Amino acid sequence: MRKIKILLISLSLILTSYGCNDFLDEKSDLKLATPDRLEDNQMLLNNYGFLNVDFASSGETSSDDHYLTDADYNGLSFEATKRLHIWMPDNVASPISSGNDWSTCYRSIYVCNAVLFNMQDKNFTGEQADNIRGQALALRAFRYLDAAQIWCKAYNPQTAGTDLGLPLRLDPDMNIPSVRSTVKQTYDQIITDLQTAIPLLLPKQISGMRISRAAAYGLLARTYLFMGDYDNALKNTEQALNINNDLMDFNTLNPNTDYPIEELNKEILLWTAMGYESHLIPAKIPDHIYQMYDNNDLRKTVFFNKNTANEVLFKGYYNNVNGPIVSVATDELYLMAAECNVRLNKIQEGMSYLNNLLVKRWKTGTYIPMTANLQTEALNIILKERRKELLIRGLRWSDLKRYNRDGANITLTRTVNGQTYTLPPNDLRYAIAIPEDIIMLTGMPQNPR
Repeated sequence: MRKIKILLISLSLILTSYGCNDFLDEKSDLKLATPDRLEDNQMLLNNYGFLNVDFASSGETSSDDHYLTDADYNGLSFEATKRLHIWMPDNVASPISSGNDWSTCYRSIYVCNAVLFNMQDKNFTGEQADNIRGQALALRAFRYLDAAQIWCKAYNPQTAGTDLGLPLRLDPDMNIPSVRSTVKQTYDQIITDLQTAIPLLLPKQISGMRISRAAAYGLLARTYLFMGDYDNALKNTEQALNINNDLMDFNTLNPNTDYPIEELNKEILLWTAMGYESHLIPAKIPDHIYQMYDNNDLRKTVFFNKNTANEVLFKGYYNNVNGPIVSVATDELYLMAAECNVRLNKIQEGMSYLNNLLVKRWKTGTYIPMTANLQTEALNIILKERRKELLIRGLRWSDLKRYNRDGANITLTRTVNGQTYTLPPNDLRYAIAIPEDIIMLTGMPQNPR
């Protein structure tokens, strides 16, 4: 009975990947469209409108890389979003029936688990089967990594063994109770999934919409970076760059278009995006961030324009349909390599990675390579450039958590409708409240408030 249920749900997911015309064209073959075939398991993972979008936007909504005017705030459609924006301790997610970050995360994890179950049940073998298994493992790891940034504390080696982690659902059986793991167990699972996936995956896939070995190395590097394990982060960053180290030259882009950056450009190792949020499309950028960009820095015109009220609006999205991207891309790899080298006291190597990126972002002939002799000086430069390059990419919330864990003491402040709200460093609210209906359904403990 368990197998039948999983196959039926998998079949329904396959059918959702058919467009209307495709359905009419292929209806005579639908009797074959079951997970019994290797190709159908790939089809489950090819449902990009299901697996590549709706990554968590709660962290970006809570971060300090954008702002809302009082009118923007008062016009938000959901009370939960308003509460999230001002760091309220609870009721910061829409009901599960309406869809929220939690439901879309675990929906995608279910698909990955269903594929892994099908692959094992049918004992598929060969390069194509390995590639499918690798995709399912790596995509599951990506969702757990994304979720850990929202609902878990920053990884701290001293407390990770007791801090509340995620419910690690590794089986498609929905009858298995959800039980929270620890943060250490959560990150261990992410690492295990990625390390298992990497040798199974193709180095490059037929599309940037499909996860590759290079992207999995990038995700593993990101995982270790969040953990503060800079040696392993650097090793995996270098492995990813050995496969693809391409960078766009911003001199070739047209800043006068609505969205100057192509969706599947040469830097994309895996294209993914947040759920669409009207307050993030377009995001209003604080002036102090806009002023960080030199006039010869092409990102100033590629990433931004101004409206009639002289407000700075972000347009550096890699698409105009979905939410902001959370893609794995080579620009992030260069910045991780720069940061990790410097944190390992290899200052010149780190600055070299940074300069190799920035020369592609400035007007031809205007960029003067940055230099630093002290570790703190180099790190300050690199982290500033990380913020400028990866703006509205779903990474700032994670960065705030790890910087504060390491003693940065960054306090966030917002003033809304005349009232000032603050989020002190390492506050419990950095682990956002799990949707209350999930807590009621599962009996899992809520994040401490």
